Amino acid sequence: MRILIFGAKGQLGRDLLERFALDGEILGVDLPEIDITDPEAAAKLVSGFAPDLVVNAAAYTNVEKAEEDRGAAFAVNEAGARHVAAAAGERGLPVVYYSTDYVFDGAKREPYEPGDPIAPLGVYAESKAVGERATAEANPRHFIMRTAWLYGPGGNHFIEKILRAAASRPSLRVVQDECGSPTHTYDLAEATRALCQTDAYGIYHAVNEGACTRYEFAKAIIAAAGLGVRVEPCGSEEFPTVAPRPLYSVLSNQKLEKATGFAMRPWRDALAHYMQRREDIS
Repeated sequence: MRILIFGAKGQLGRDLLERFALDGEILGVDLPEIDITDPEAAAKLVSGFAPDLVVNAAAYTNVEKAEEDRGAAFAVNEAGARHVAAAAGERGLPVVYYSTDYVFDGAKREPYEPGDPIAPLGVYAESKAVGERATAEANPRHFIMRTAWLYGPGGNHFIEKILRAAASRPSLRVVQDECGSPTHTYDLAEATRALCQTDAYGIYHAVNEGACTRYEFAKAIIAAAGLGVRVEPCGSEEFPTVAPRPLYSVLSNQKLEKATGFAMRPWRDALAHYMQRREDIS
């Protein structure tokens, strides 16, 4: 099997390369050698490598900056997604596109299923929502995988931000009114492999099982690191952001597990694995 992975330098891309290497020949590409906003470049790469599967992990992910640079967010997350999906579709190949829990507004207050109505709150969320549609329109053989609170080696994510803050402060204040599903890139890559072994195309959710608030996640991170820093809860109004975010965005994995038989492990187990990987790298 030959697998082409766009966005290979990102935290998810790196784990996709590692895990899909078990399945065959891999080509991972990223900026500057390929820009998915260029439809001809994407088509030429797919045609030249002739893969059996195309995975699009390339994305504009700066949630705050997207509010000021709508054009750049949509260029990558919508137009780029369409170009990659179309390039795969022209050769009859399946494509994977990653989306986000932010396509929901948090009003449901129980785990979201893939078929629930979406209501993106900000520019980043809007760009990912239209990227889902663009992918589906360009290629009927699509796997759209929504995930949340993603973290992996080399990324500038919540875990690393908490650990950096803990290194210089005796206590931390973390919001307790934002609830979601932390997800390790390693597990998302494994879920992707499992899903791509089926022909059950459509939209899926893939997050580590369970849910927590940012405050609860931060406490677990500090404990896993063996640090004595105190973590105190606060409201999201204490840390205002430019981009709106859903206060509740827990996702259900039921559809994924039914289609693949693959079960995402609990978020605390995934966190422990990440901390071990982090230690092994250092």
